[in-house]
Amino acid sequence: MKKTIVAVMLVSCIGTLSTFAQGGGGGFQMPTPEERVKRVHFKIDSAFKLDEAKLKQVDTLFLDYYQKQDKVREELNAAGGGGGFQEMQEKMKPYHDELDSKLKPILNDDNFKIWKEQIEPTLRRRGGGPPKNN
Repeated sequence: MKKTIVAVMLVSCIGTLSTFAQGGGGGFQMPTPEERVKRVHFKIDSAFKLDEAKLKQVDTLFLDYYQKQDKVREELNAAGGGGGFQEMQEKMKPYHDELDSKLKPILNDDNFKIWKEQIEPTLRRRGGGPPKNN
């Protein structure tokens, strides 16, 4: 009886571990920079109704920003485990400041304030889960 229980538990553990090893264990795949730009594009377009030329500028700014973000993330992971949220924020701060300085003239002061206070926070992941596609 004990041998049967141990065998069933062993098979269950091996099955579970192989599922996680193959990426099927509920792992999260980061969206591509292009997918993230689409989210930003939708939110900015629906909030501010910018003309096509300005939307294209915004898309280019965010694509560049997200590509830099991915590069920093890869460098941190290659350096040994990701370095944590705090280190990621520190390394991304100059890029984030650059994005803000280029975005502000496109949106204007009033819209930029709305962006920073109401829209940008909705793009951040919370609770470690995948971002929602709004």
